Amino acid sequence: MHIAPLTAADLPAYQPLMLHAYAAAADAFTSTAEERAAAPEAWWLQRVADPAGLGRAFGAFDDAGRLVGTVSVEFSAKPKTRHKALVIGMFVREAARGQGLGRRLLQAALDEAAARPGVFLVTLTVTEGNAPALALYRGAGFTVFGTEPLAIATPQGYRGKVHMVRQLADPPPLPAPPGA
Repeated sequence: MHIAPLTAADLPAYQPLMLHAYAAAADAFTSTAEERAAAPEAWWLQRVADPAGLGRAFGAFDDAGRLVGTVSVEFSAKPKTRHKALVIGMFVREAARGQGLGRRLLQAALDEAAARPGVFLVTLTVTEGNAPALALYRGAGFTVFGTEPLAIATPQGYRGKVHMVRQLADPPPLPAPPGA
């Protein structure tokens, strides 16, 4: 098993993996499998090869080279939020779980965020009640800073989203305001 950044060449494996994820772990995502199945190819391509450089997707590949897991990290172009990264789209295929792939994927995303100049904060959300995901993120140094109640509507009812954060480094000093 190995972890590697995804490229446009991985799109034929990435799209079906994520469509499976949206269906199999529907409560973990804010989008539905139906919504994502209708997304144009350009949307999917941006997930694996963002031409703007505001995102990076990673894949977990088994020994046969099959994509069995993924995570993405997104960055902001906005001056007021360039210091933050957002982890999204974490999924490991059921048969590949229990081998540390989620931890390794998350570490790849964190390493990517830490390498980005000016980024020192990483956030993510977890659907309330997803104990394995909460344990994974806590084990990687994330802490809970709040829960958004009734965040997503599921067939089983409304579910909250737990907001988590990890500080990668001390924040740099901000420039003095003009005229100060």
